[in-house]
Amino acid sequence: MTSSTDTRIELIEFTTGGDTQAQPVASVVVLHGLGADGSDFVPVAQAMDLSAVGPVRFVFPSAPVRPVSINGGYEMRAWYDIYPPNPGGVRREDEAGLRESQAIVQQLLDREAQRGVAPGRTVLMGFSQGCAMTLLAGLRAPQRLAGLAALSGYLPLAGATAAERSTANRDTPVFMAHGDQDDIVVPARGEAARDTLLALGQPVDWRHYPMGHEVSMDEVRDLNAWLVQRLAG
Repeated sequence: MTSSTDTRIELIEFTTGGDTQAQPVASVVVLHGLGADGSDFVPVAQAMDLSAVGPVRFVFPSAPVRPVSINGGYEMRAWYDIYPPNPGGVRREDEAGLRESQAIVQQLLDREAQRGVAPGRTVLMGFSQGCAMTLLAGLRAPQRLAGLAALSGYLPLAGATAAERSTANRDTPVFMAHGDQDDIVVPARGEAARDTLLALGQPVDWRHYPMGHEVSMDEVRDLNAWLVQRLAG
């Protein structure tokens, strides 16, 4: 496992199979949730069996540190700001922050291509805020990706998705998973994202689990199988 710095963010990465000199045949870029960092999903990736694929490089970036309004302006790692709901429950979105992180994620995808893993062999994956960024950046990526894995999150800038979705990724498979008892990103938000994508013709493999805002072993097993399906052969 190695740590490095790419442009403006810190990275952790490792390649499955134990051979640090092996050239990866696929990559998975994993985006963490609010307040976490790149190390958050390393154990999840290490628990997977991707031997049927060959050497797979996992890349775990850490989001920039920024004030988060919903947490009283406390600074933490976040892909974008989250505002408290307006009176009446209307949600405002930090479009500038979302667009800024979209560019960072695209740089990470481009970096994998420059290192020899084609976009069509790269999966973008994220949890919570990272899920939102996965859907935002992945659907707009100019080159077709192998798939998008969207865990316990929602679709940001939903109204702009139809117009901004790239032609290359209009039929890219999406694995979406959510906890039935999630009280951080309520299931209805994940379901709304699913329904919006399905209405646009995006292939979505929807899963739900008896859990909260977390990751379960059943979910990891299903995700593992989906990754093998997308990347083997």
